[in-house]
Amino acid sequence: MVPGTMVTVGCHSYHIETTVENRTGGMIQLLEVEYPSASFGANSLAAGAQFHYRIQLRGSGPFKVNYTAGDGHQVRIEGLALAEPQEGRLEVILLPAGKAEFHPELTLHP
Repeated sequence: MVPGTMVTVGCHSYHIETTVENRTGGMIQLLEVEYPSASFGANSLAAGAQFHYRIQLRGSGPFKVNYTAGDGHQVRIEGLALAEPQEGRLEVILLPAGKAEFHPELTLHP
């Protein structure tokens, strides 16, 4: 080690690049996405629009999506389980009738 140099040691933060796409056929309101230890959302998401968000995992638990459909119906969808050593990408496609598709591209680190 060279005198005067510093060594930084830290923890790795696990991130997932998340995209939520509205293919419900109409505008949705009050989008809330819950994941282990936090949540994110948007006031509205137009039909065909996408919302991108980078989540940082702490702990483990389910990935949930809640929103108000164009007809005023409250939709609650529970998706896959996430855990802190995962990182990568997750695409969530919101479909008509309160359905959703989840397309994970996640890597599990030891």
